[in-house]
Amino acid sequence: MKLGDFITLQRGFDLPIQDRRPGSTPIISSSGISDYHDEWKAKAPGVVTGRYGTIGEVFYTRQDYWPLNTTLWVKDFHGNDPHFSYYLLKTVDFLSCSDKSSVPGVNRNDLHLITVIVPPLAEQRIIASILSSLDDKIELNRKMNETLEAMARAIYKSWFVDFDPVHAKAAGKKPFGMDKETAVMFPDSFEDSAMGKIPKGWKVDSIKNRVSRIQYGLTESASKEPVGPRFLRITDIQGGKVDWNQVPFCHIDEESIEKYKIVEGDICVARTGASTGENIFIVNPPNAVFASYLVRFQCDNIATSRYVAQFMRSPDYFSYVAGCLGGSAQPNANAQTLASAQMAFPIDALITKWYELVIHLDKLISVNSVTASSLAATRDCLLPRLLSGELQIKDVEKTAKALV
Repeated sequence: MKLGDFITLQRGFDLPIQDRRPGSTPIISSSGISDYHDEWKAKAPGVVTGRYGTIGEVFYTRQDYWPLNTTLWVKDFHGNDPHFSYYLLKTVDFLSCSDKSSVPGVNRNDLHLITVIVPPLAEQRIIASILSSLDDKIELNRKMNETLEAMARAIYKSWFVDFDPVHAKAAGKKPFGMDKETAVMFPDSFEDSAMGKIPKGWKVDSIKNRVSRIQYGLTESASKEPVGPRFLRITDIQGGKVDWNQVPFCHIDEESIEKYKIVEGDICVARTGASTGENIFIVNPPNAVFASYLVRFQCDNIATSRYVAQFMRSPDYFSYVAGCLGGSAQPNANAQTLASAQMAFPIDALITKWYELVIHLDKLISVNSVTASSLAATRDCLLPRLLSGELQIKDVEKTAKALV
């Protein structure tokens, strides 16, 4: 049938920033939830996609919501399953309905004329259940990783930013939640430094004085075909994370592989573009090398590398980089600049103790990320085949349940 007979799409509603009021109603733009408001325009469940700007993304919400005027939202499901409608829209070629201008836009009437294959309602619900079970597991892993990352940040902040154990010992108290072996590594007083008051005996030093190697990446072209190792680029690093399944490959000789091969404990930092200073600490890498617009920091001691990497994810480091760039139109920073940021270093034994705590969190995060990536790949493989009827539902249900 025609898509317009399956669902009816409607343009969203204007809501200027000055008219928004604090509330819990999600405001959905062409790129997802962008804000909240105290009033809704559409009842849940809702399915929304971009009308111009970002097109091709589809969003599902279980809350009443406000679809912005940059979107199209499903006004009428015509008795079809809303969740199935969401998955079906994810297979639609929106670009075929774009006007191809500098700001891509989707014509709603053209979308309504696209032909889609629609199973009976009962099968729609089963297909939606199979795919959503995978999505739920992916979301659970994402939230679990957020919690694990927050734990690592909290320990670092307490020990090395707020100096809670030092304050406790200075007040004659035992550091909270800390064994005696760890507590004894903290001093009980402060001293002046170039960074202000720091725990007595700690040293202020630059990153470059603590790393053993600073290296620029490989100049090569990326390929979608598996012609060699993965080729990590600036655009692959988002918020200190990378989905290795989405990283392309590159041609490279054996000698260069050894020179540029990414190993656990590496810190890779973007040196140019809008994301200058964006970085990632590498845990459980696949066979991969790094591109020329990245700089690699390596330390002789992996605990030191992890300690430096945690600082490089902090507001202090990003503020330092922003100050170095000075608002230039074409941001870029050389390796020496990126490594010149200063931070406070405790004794090596304390860094090692902290590393022993957080590396377990890092490993769990890595496992969860790999699992989520595999589940996403499975879902994306199943989606068009289930919707087209190529795969029989009964053959997929048991496999999907086993995966989650």
